[in-house]
Amino acid sequence: MDTAERLRTAGLRVTGGRVQVLEALAAHPHADAETVRRALVDRGYPMSVQSVHNVLGDLADAGVLGRIEPAGSPVRYENRVGDNHHHLVCRSCGAVEDVDCVVGAAPCLTPSSAAGYTVERAEVVFWGRCPRCAAGA
Repeated sequence: MDTAERLRTAGLRVTGGRVQVLEALAAHPHADAETVRRALVDRGYPMSVQSVHNVLGDLADAGVLGRIEPAGSPVRYENRVGDNHHHLVCRSCGAVEDVDCVVGAAPCLTPSSAAGYTVERAEVVFWGRCPRCAAGA
């Protein structure tokens, strides 16, 4: 599905800013707002960091983007949505990698007690050191 179709399917208008942000994230997966802003400037599409935050928030709220919030790190965004995958985060450099769901279909993990909740999704973050940082130690 192309970028414009993704936006329309989510009920959003296709705007230059939204298209540019989605394309920047395709080139920079797991990026924070400042990284997206810098990528937009490099592409000749300058936006204020507040505008980038607004677009990212709107896209995440509409389900077009995933939002991940590793502890001690700025919120990151990604194009990969709908499959309940997890993440590996390097404690040294902050690199983030996708890892497929541990068990299978969403929510792929079952809590020992759901307290009456209907569990729809599980979010798992694996912490460690990436190969580059581990090799430098």
